[in-house]
Amino acid sequence: MRRPLPTPEEALAILRKKRTRPQFRSPPPAGKNLAPLLKELEERFGKGPAVLQARWREIVGDTLARRTEPVRIIKGRNGEGGALELRVDGPVASLIQHQAPQITARLDMLLGKGVVTRLRIVQGPVKAAAAPVAQRSRRKPPLDAALEKQLADSLAEQPEGKLKQALLKLGRGVLQSER
Repeated sequence: MRRPLPTPEEALAILRKKRTRPQFRSPPPAGKNLAPLLKELEERFGKGPAVLQARWREIVGDTLARRTEPVRIIKGRNGEGGALELRVDGPVASLIQHQAPQITARLDMLLGKGVVTRLRIVQGPVKAAAAPVAQRSRRKPPLDAALEKQLADSLAEQPEGKLKQALLKLGRGVLQSER
C-alpha cells in the first residue's frame, strides 16, 4: 500500500527543516592567499619582464623602445648575473649590441646590481609600443557651426592677417576645452 502524500502544510514544514540546496557563500578573495606566495616567488626567482616592459621607454629611449621589447630574464647559474632576452626588429640588433653596456648599466639601477649582466638578442616581430601620453594626438571634434559663427563675428572688426588667424585658433581651442 502506498503512503499518502503530505498535506501542503506538512510539505512546507518538511521543506523548512531540510534545505534542498546549501546556502551560497562567495569564495574567499584570491589576493589574500596569493600575495605571500607571489612575494616568495619574486624573492626566489626575481622580478620578471613585466617590470621592464612598464619602464622600457625610460631605459632605452623612444627610438629603441619602438623597435625592441624585453621578453624574459634568464637567471644565471650559481648566482651569477642573468641575461635579458630582447626581441629586436631587424637591423636594430647591431645598434643594441653597441649600446649593451649602457643598457645593462640602466638595468642595474632599476633591478639591482648584477641581476642582468648581458643581453641576448633575438630578431623577430615586435609588438607596437604605445606612444607616451604626452605624444598621443588628442584631436577634438570641430566646433559646431553656431559657435564658429559666433567666434567669427566677435573677431569681424580685426583686420585680416596672421593676428586674426592666431586669435581664431586660440578661440577655437578655448571653446573646445570648455566642452
